[in-house]
Amino acid sequence: MKSIPTQAAVAIALLCGATLSHAADSTQKYPDRPIRMIMPNAPGSANDTMGRILAAKLGEALGQQIVVDNRAGAGGILGMEIGKNAIADGYTLVSPSTAATSIAPHIQKKLPYDPVKDYEFISLFAVMPNILVVNPGQPPKTVKEFIDYAKVMGNKLNMASAGTGAQSHLSGTALMVAAGIESVHVPYKGGGASVAATVAGESQWTFTPAAAVMSLIRGNRLRALGHSLPKRTPLLGDLPAIAETLPGFTYSGWYGLSAPKNTPKPVLDKLRSTLLRVAATAEFKELISAQAAEVVTNTPEEFRKFIIDEIAMTGKAVRAAGLTAE
Repeated sequence: MKSIPTQAAVAIALLCGATLSHAADSTQKYPDRPIRMIMPNAPGSANDTMGRILAAKLGEALGQQIVVDNRAGAGGILGMEIGKNAIADGYTLVSPSTAATSIAPHIQKKLPYDPVKDYEFISLFAVMPNILVVNPGQPPKTVKEFIDYAKVMGNKLNMASAGTGAQSHLSGTALMVAAGIESVHVPYKGGGASVAATVAGESQWTFTPAAAVMSLIRGNRLRALGHSLPKRTPLLGDLPAIAETLPGFTYSGWYGLSAPKNTPKPVLDKLRSTLLRVAATAEFKELISAQAAEVVTNTPEEFRKFIIDEIAMTGKAVRAAGLTAE
């Protein structure tokens, strides 16, 4: 093998050094232009609302605007695929969709991404409980009374959901499995319609994100029996956790921030440290609380493990609901 002439070797070394220096300089200056946040949900959805709160405050702290790019379609799969294929330079972030992350692997035979392996995990930033609500004309006033009543009534009770495979469908199914009860699943076209049906008495109960029902609970148009966080929270006053009746039961919505695989670690570290600083502020906590959610952060490793556990838990609900991959 011929040796490289000294002058050529020096030139190559200088070129490599300049390239590495430029890369390091770019990382140190990050961000020096606006950042795009891929949102795999439509405007006005819970994930969109929560993601925009984070985008606004994180952008302020970083000194650059974070532009939310809604790419809804195929239950969030489109947006997640776009995020996976984006340039991994820190200027594209992803607000993971719960449906496309933990539900889609069980109902889609060929996903164009791996929800665990194809992304860098930065941190969770909030968790939103689901709330078990009944039409006020129904007798139950506690979770235990609801379970006992459902066991007697069986398929005479309707459970409303935002649609087959929606979070409210699977959370309600998970609750029925844990409680050993049955109800007729009635899918509606969206969360608003399913909640309205419960208010009207077409369906007797639903288990749905807190933000969708808080005003109706306060107005006595729905009766709240319990929530899906592991324990009671000041966010929901004296409303008990369902886990007090069904030990270990949890099924809440979550919101986090990720990035395309191989995004530089210094960039990820800066994003994470800035997110943690933002999440600790009273203003951010108030904005999240206004959405009936709690600020929750974790390490990238914990976030990844959280996703793995969510996929496993959701799989049980999908099988119990009788859904099959398409």
